[in-house]
Amino acid sequence: MRRRLLALALLALLTMSAGCTAIFGPGEVDQQRLNENATYDWDTNANATIDIRSGEYQAVYAVDQSTIELYDRDGFGTERPLEISALKFQFENGTVVNASALDVSQTRNRLIVDLPAEHGKVAYSAPAQGKSFGTPTFVTGSYEVILPPGMRVDYVPLAQVQPGGYETRLEDNRVHITWADVQSRAVILRWYLDRDLTIFATVAAGLAIAGIVGAFYYLKQIRVLRERREELGLSVDMDDDRRGPPPGMR
Repeated sequence: MRRRLLALALLALLTMSAGCTAIFGPGEVDQQRLNENATYDWDTNANATIDIRSGEYQAVYAVDQSTIELYDRDGFGTERPLEISALKFQFENGTVVNASALDVSQTRNRLIVDLPAEHGKVAYSAPAQGKSFGTPTFVTGSYEVILPPGMRVDYVPLAQVQPGGYETRLEDNRVHITWADVQSRAVILRWYLDRDLTIFATVAAGLAIAGIVGAFYYLKQIRVLRERREELGLSVDMDDDRRGPPPGMR
């Protein structure tokens, strides 16, 4: 009995320890990752510029605050600290410092970056996979998202752009999506490769042709069955049925 109680106490202790870890956060910030090197385009006109490339994206935000909290959401909608690298800050005079000059910490669901000045630009890199992208709107104002080369967002349901009220332009085979003022809580995108549209159109045309051929075949089979019924004397005129039973059966 004593051993059983001891085992239960140990299990409770392990459960409480796991709970405390989940409450107080996922652990220390990877300073080496934050101090990785990257080159950013600081000469941006939008308040938020997001350049999506193969396997990652680069974000540059114009800030007028001393702190920015970065996070994303998992498949269940739960917030978690955003995994970033190559964190940098540009002062208004153009001086750029890396993460070693910033105070970065994290909670259970936020990565908190204390900035060295209230006005300037903060930039970082983060993973991006597949043909979709989503991010909370960390700053207000204008946004610009640059898609990878050859990607398009012209046709639904192959593409999705939220929020609405955006404009697009094509530069060097890359689509630039711009919003004058984003008021929504998130920007969500889904795009397709330019040649995917040709494949989709070919498949759709093939299905349409198959449907037409199938309809003609179905109508032909009905016509054949009708002719066979007439040959066997099984054809019945509905108007005659409404007039009454055949002679001799009244």
